Amino acid sequence: MPPRGGGGGGSGGGVGGGGDGALFFAATLLLWAVAVAFEIAAEGRRELLAVAAGFVFFQGANWVIRFSLSRDPLFVNTSVSLLHSIITSASVVFVLVNQWVIRGLGKMFEHEQLFGGTWLGAYSALCFSCGYFAYDQLDMIRYRLYSGWIPAILVHHLILLVCFTLALYRKVTINYLILSLVCELHSIFLHVRKVRRMAGFRDSKSRMVKVEWALNWATFYIARLLCHILITYKLIIDAHKFDRGIELPLALFGMAGMNLLNIFLGLDLLKAYRRERNQQRNQE
Repeated sequence: MPPRGGGGGGSGGGVGGGGDGALFFAATLLLWAVAVAFEIAAEGRRELLAVAAGFVFFQGANWVIRFSLSRDPLFVNTSVSLLHSIITSASVVFVLVNQWVIRGLGKMFEHEQLFGGTWLGAYSALCFSCGYFAYDQLDMIRYRLYSGWIPAILVHHLILLVCFTLALYRKVTINYLILSLVCELHSIFLHVRKVRRMAGFRDSKSRMVKVEWALNWATFYIARLLCHILITYKLIIDAHKFDRGIELPLALFGMAGMNLLNIFLGLDLLKAYRRERNQQRNQE
């Protein structure tokens, strides 16, 4: 899900961030882990075990890639991110198509469904993805796969962990969050581009690269930009249907942040696209 630096290709804005800044994010991640463990052990919330399962699964994938393909932390992290995008996209598509067949487009997007309902498989998919964001936050902190004292990617993950976990605790807005994960369809091509460039394949005139860029732009506009704008619009027009509480302000704040990040991501993509074209012309 998260837009990442360098034209949206890999993880973080680059290797080598401020160590002091990472202490805050490491501390918040530890507090988050303790809170989730307390809910599971003390409150009997066994359904949250899927969060731990997601963390363990993606950490395991990290080790497999690290010991079988490459020890480069950025390559490993990006490869695991690609795996997450593929799994999450497939899960989200399954959930949406299944509900489309069961309820139809009209009823599945009613406020009662989006706010208080939980589509089949949606809760587990959200838990599993939440576990990934915790793993990814830890991996980026451990190998400093970010840049700046207040890294946007770490802030992004922290906001997602807070929003996702609160929704999972209260069992509300689950379906809204599943819709927000449609953007993982675009993340697939962000990570594919990064892995492709790290593998040394940079011929912008090849058919494969042209198709990759076409899919990158198409999914950016449809699965990320348009999808998040529509979610924000739905939240606004249904604002009067929300009860008084933190859910609506948190949802609007989260989507405002996502829309802003999408604009920056689009600008980064445009710069990356032009840079690749210019490099090819210079080589010729």
